[in-house]
Amino acid sequence: MTGRDLFPTSLRLLGKPVLVVGGGRVAGRRARALLDAGALVTVVAPEAADDVAQLAEAGLVTWVRRGYETGDLDGVWFAQTATGVADVDSRVAADAEERRIWCVNASDHEASAAWTPASARVDDVTVAVNDGGDPRRAKALKDAIVLALKTGRLPLRRHRAGTGRVALVGGGPGESGLITVRGRQLLAEADVVVADRLGPRGLLDELPAAEAGGPRIIEVGKAPGAHTATQDEINRILVDEARAGHVVVRLKGGDPYVLGRGGEEAEFCREHGVDVEVVPGVTSAISVPAAAGIPVTHRGLATGFSVVTGHEELDELPARPDHTIVLLMGVRRLAHSVQHLRAHGLPAGTPVAIVESGWTERQRVTIGTLGTIVDQAERVGVANPAVIVVGDVVRVSPYAPSSFRASLATAAPQADPTL
Repeated sequence: MTGRDLFPTSLRLLGKPVLVVGGGRVAGRRARALLDAGALVTVVAPEAADDVAQLAEAGLVTWVRRGYETGDLDGVWFAQTATGVADVDSRVAADAEERRIWCVNASDHEASAAWTPASARVDDVTVAVNDGGDPRRAKALKDAIVLALKTGRLPLRRHRAGTGRVALVGGGPGESGLITVRGRQLLAEADVVVADRLGPRGLLDELPAAEAGGPRIIEVGKAPGAHTATQDEINRILVDEARAGHVVVRLKGGDPYVLGRGGEEAEFCREHGVDVEVVPGVTSAISVPAAAGIPVTHRGLATGFSVVTGHEELDELPARPDHTIVLLMGVRRLAHSVQHLRAHGLPAGTPVAIVESGWTERQRVTIGTLGTIVDQAERVGVANPAVIVVGDVVRVSPYAPSSFRASLATAAPQADPTL
């Protein structure tokens, strides 16, 4: 057999008696797989390795401690040989053929009436690969398919109605490669994607068009002074689409629980009886500064940080250059925030960085101090989306002026020779 004369199918063995002849490692693996399928497993072997013995001790399989006899096939729906002795396996296979029982002959795949594929499960998807009797090649192909399914590289969307649900997916700062594996997998399953303006837009371009079997895209992005949908409207869309039986992915920028109103959306879904899953994302509060080479903490410069929006009062934050302040959505109120920070005690020479459109081709970094940054921002026309970083950690950035980095070298702690 080359595999071309096979008729691929899947057996439903729940509650059906099956026979495994042999007690070695292969028999143990096959017995476990058959148990996973819900079969009633009998193992016939005079001796057994630990795998089979443990299954028998646990009462999961019936172990008949003797050699194979023809009557062992009575009432059996499916048989697997695994003795490692070709004559015995061939006898079992011949007896099964005579009784019209499907049998996998582990000793001779060419003469086997059935083949066991390399298989795996991803959620409710079963992957099974046969490849002309080459089990290593089949396993490699199976592993590649499983990886593609787990990382959302293959379409997982269902085309039969099921139970609707919502997934709040953090898409990261905008770069398609920074979404989590789980987030990408859910996008591949989605019937509907409710998309933010600041999410990873490149991922939407990779999805099939709705008319080609892909998900519907509902745009609800918000920009200053221009809201496509109010938060109440977004909440209602999520619930209505899920109640219609759809898998709904709410694709958000950053992390849905970091100033993303994900908590409100999850609460609304649960209050209306809709199952909701939250998938964390790489928050822009940390990742966008990183795109400019700025760590929010750095030994000798900062051991803590605070994340706030530019709409909040800043008076209660530590007024020290060694405590990093990360401002989200703060461009419009930059001058107001700078005034508050200076009045609160931060020196005019405190370093400040504004990172626009982090992790995209449009990324731009503007670096100054609390005394200069407002004029600099006006001069270059800084605009959202942007993250503002205030504190000595800005000195670490490769975009920082050489004078900043020189002061960093002077202030850097000496290496501990004991480390």
